[in-house]
Amino acid sequence: MEVKLAECAGFCFGVKRAIDTVYEQLAKQAETGKQIYTYGPIVHNEEVVRELEQKGVQVIDGEAGLDVSAIDGKTQRTVIIRAHGVPRAVQEKMEQSGLECIDATCPFVKRIHRIVEKAGKDGYEVVIAGNPGHPEVEGIRGWCTGPVKVIETEEEAGNFTAENGEKVCLVSQTTFNYNKFQSIVEIFQKKGYNGNVVNTICNATEERQRAARDLAAEADVMIVIGGKNSSNSRKLYEICSGECAHTYFIQTLDDLHLELPKAVRLVGITAGASTPNNLIEEVQNYVRINF
Repeated sequence: MEVKLAECAGFCFGVKRAIDTVYEQLAKQAETGKQIYTYGPIVHNEEVVRELEQKGVQVIDGEAGLDVSAIDGKTQRTVIIRAHGVPRAVQEKMEQSGLECIDATCPFVKRIHRIVEKAGKDGYEVVIAGNPGHPEVEGIRGWCTGPVKVIETEEEAGNFTAENGEKVCLVSQTTFNYNKFQSIVEIFQKKGYNGNVVNTICNATEERQRAARDLAAEADVMIVIGGKNSSNSRKLYEICSGECAHTYFIQTLDDLHLELPKAVRLVGITAGASTPNNLIEEVQNYVRINF
């Protein structure tokens, strides 16, 4: 039996950059004496967040309504903005409070912030293809300067009617399903919108989804490793499930309960953008040794 890892799996550039930013601040902590916070989980992987908490990094709960009052009174602290980004009002609140604010937003997400901000000023209605409850999407909405709508499905795209006539700017969550985004683009074109379509799915996401789909198409069993709240990991699971009936979604090795028949030739493994290499290697080694 062969165990094969997808060509693109694990930490993406934006996630690695955000985590490195936290560790850089930890290295300075002995000198500065400042308590380090992240505004919301720095990335969507519980194991990574738990490891940072063990090193003293505390999480300010930014998930429930992005409550900016949670940072009041913490002027002697360092707060690091998560990789997913935050709404403009939240960032301004932190900066105005006098605390040290370090922006670890993924550069690809920051690019979307600039696009939607300008589009609103130019009179476009912004449409975001993505999960309306995801912190990245909440952050993007918070940089819009005009009408904005979030759609997640082709059905919602078909039912969409612009508030500002035909001027629509369509962007996407960086981890959105590439094929679904293309379907939404086609629907908007058929509806006749004079739009500005910007494919803001990051290259790493496209490559990871393509590699996962290709591997799942030839695998007898597919394992997807990722955080339970990770949007890009769940999309990998959806993609792999469409190609391989025996697809498992796990967060750690403890979640893996495999009973493989002898007929299995190939077990494929992929992992979300926030999954550490040590977790991937642990699963790989386990499957190779035990099956």
